Amino acid sequence: MTVSSDDELARLKQIGRIVANALDAMGKAIEPGMTTLELDQVGRAFMEGAGARPAPEMVYAFPGATCISVNEEIAHGIPGDRTIRPGDLVNIDVSAEKDGYFADTGASFAVPPVTRTAERLCRDGRRAMWTGLRQVGAGKPLAGIGRAVGAFARNSGYTLVRNLASHGVGLSLHEEPTEIATWDDPSERRIMQDGLVFTVEPFLSLGAEFAENGDDPWTLYSRPRALTVQFEHTVVASRNGPLILTMPGQ
Repeated sequence: MTVSSDDELARLKQIGRIVANALDAMGKAIEPGMTTLELDQVGRAFMEGAGARPAPEMVYAFPGATCISVNEEIAHGIPGDRTIRPGDLVNIDVSAEKDGYFADTGASFAVPPVTRTAERLCRDGRRAMWTGLRQVGAGKPLAGIGRAVGAFARNSGYTLVRNLASHGVGLSLHEEPTEIATWDDPSERRIMQDGLVFTVEPFLSLGAEFAENGDDPWTLYSRPRALTVQFEHTVVASRNGPLILTMPGQ
């Protein structure tokens, strides 16, 4: 999607706040002993209370309102009876639709007691995302995002999962531009147009380079198995740089 009016931008900001606040509520609700389904219900209640519809369920018939992935799971985990335990690494991906507009966000949370390794990985996962976001702006190359994130990961001793990419969003959950690499991709030649809406969502890892399927149709696992985090914002490329839509607040 390319934003073409103040009304479109206002509607994107509205759904962006909803998913951001839902993610914030879920992050604050995490505690050992609860199931991932109970955590998912926190997000569902928040989104539906704000008049939004959970996008994975709506668009793909995903069996949950949000994607919750624990430890060896790195994306698209199905909420269910898995119990969250002390020391777990929990990734939450929240996306929703309201009035025909979509936004997408995500973050990883380490459940106390937190090891220094997991704490550092979460800190640097967020830093990697912001490294990419700083490359966003009208007229800039999309490749700049992957170059910057790739350099950050390499210099900090991490790997990046290379088959889970950022994507366009706005009028649907996944749309053009598709497959925006958060790693260095020499073949990327596209330029960000003013008003372009998309996600920035690197998967930073302690050794994994790919995501692979598991036993169900949805959950993805790191290959090779390694702690992996994901942080994600929906952003608009503007002449003044990145306009981030998925910041929690009023």
